[in-house]
Amino acid sequence: MFCNQCEQTAKGIGCEKVGVCGKNEGVASLQDLLTHALQGLAIVAVAARKVGIVDPAVDHFTAEATFACLTNVDFDPARFETWIRKTVELRDSLRARAEGAGATISNDTPALSYRPAADLAGLEAQGVALNFIPSLDENEDLRSLKQITLYGLRGLAAYTDHAAILGQESDEVYAFLQQALADLTRNDLGLDELVALVLKCGEVNLKAMELLDAGNTGTYGHPVPTPVPLGHKAGKAILVSGHDLRDLQLLLEQTKDKGIFVYTHGEMLPCHAYPELKKHPHFYGHYGTAWQNQQKEFAEFPGAILFTTNCIQKPRESYQDNVFTTGLVGWPGLTHIGEDKDFTPVIERALALPGFPNDEDKGEVLTGFARNTVLGVADKVIEGVKSGAIKHFFLVGGCDGAKPGRNYYTEFVEQVPQDCIVLTLACGKFRFFDKKLGDIGGIPRLLDVGQCNDAYSAIQIAVALAGAFDCGVNDLPLSLILSWYEQKAVIILLTLLHLGIKDIRLGPTLPAFITPNVLNVLVDNFAIKPISATPQEDLQAILA
Repeated sequence: MFCNQCEQTAKGIGCEKVGVCGKNEGVASLQDLLTHALQGLAIVAVAARKVGIVDPAVDHFTAEATFACLTNVDFDPARFETWIRKTVELRDSLRARAEGAGATISNDTPALSYRPAADLAGLEAQGVALNFIPSLDENEDLRSLKQITLYGLRGLAAYTDHAAILGQESDEVYAFLQQALADLTRNDLGLDELVALVLKCGEVNLKAMELLDAGNTGTYGHPVPTPVPLGHKAGKAILVSGHDLRDLQLLLEQTKDKGIFVYTHGEMLPCHAYPELKKHPHFYGHYGTAWQNQQKEFAEFPGAILFTTNCIQKPRESYQDNVFTTGLVGWPGLTHIGEDKDFTPVIERALALPGFPNDEDKGEVLTGFARNTVLGVADKVIEGVKSGAIKHFFLVGGCDGAKPGRNYYTEFVEQVPQDCIVLTLACGKFRFFDKKLGDIGGIPRLLDVGQCNDAYSAIQIAVALAGAFDCGVNDLPLSLILSWYEQKAVIILLTLLHLGIKDIRLGPTLPAFITPNVLNVLVDNFAIKPISATPQEDLQAILA
């Protein structure tokens, strides 16, 4: 195997025996094989669109299966076998219809003629034989750009799937996802064309995040500032991790009057701020921190645990019987809740477990500072800047992770001057989410914008402030200090680059799949740079 798609990749180069995420060589080879098969389906879907054939089932499946290859989503070989076989079935069926309507599709790309092996072992062998990453292109710089695109597409597919679950879809997004997957099989694209494809990926993701924002706020209302307890109530308990608001909603409805308190974990924390979710009286508080700490924290949780999207790690034997998955997330041997979303097994397990023996107060944190809230006090923010009370804004957020060096973000926030405001989002916030930073004129100095996809809210805040000050976003007293781990962070970075945002500081390390020449392109055009050795260096440079 060879995988270098996440920040924690082995030796900063690539995982070759087992992924640091926990996937083995078999799962890695199946992910490569699924991606290869999806490229064949994508080529056919592009040709079908040209003769007026658009299949919603193919669109949905392409997004779901691409998302399934994102880090920490699914580790179950049986599910990948199902997806691979379904991909080829959809490809062949769509091809017959497209060619019947006049489309011309040759077999000059291996992905178009690929046939699955008879069994799982054979599929794994096919995946190994692909040598997928090196096969993308012999030129390392072109291969680097193709990898950036591929990993961006996995993040784009995730947000597209999240939005579709809430009824928000766009043919433009599906069409691009398929076109880009198809383009990755081409060897006639040069540096400039692939750079344009990378930026187009970011542009389309802005649309996907807009759709997801519309789905979240249209269904559950705009987030409002909300204190969230970090302690617990005496009684039975269910912990919900991941990102999916609809799964949480359905679980809250199914646990009504059952004597079970529902808690959030990881990026589900911002869910407490949505009016339609917070109205449930048994939706109580937040437990634990970021995804990489789950093995220790989950071992101590006395209830059932539900994963709704990515961020799962191998469950320890001590608590694996308490863990359930739904949607695209999966782990071999765990009970998976299917499309009917009947959470009865989760509820029954929670009722069988002891729950918390008593109330415990561990303080609280604030969430719910999405664009509606922040722009609702824009006049105070603008006046604060004009009067000098607010000197600078820092967006410090992104993915958390276990690799050393991430204490930088904690120290950075601790050292931000008292006349500056910190916005944060995604699970990177758990490095400092419980810090008491006070306020400036009644505006909290630490504002939790939400989940990783709520980068859309942060973008809208920045655009609105730039309009108020009659300047460009890059002229605002605003700096982005980002941490990355997986492919949702990659696609958000591409969206920021599409918008022309410059001087982004990225860490804790730069992606292993970016070659020196490609990095030079990013530096020359966007002044992107790695975080410094210490927060003091970056703060001095920014505030000079």
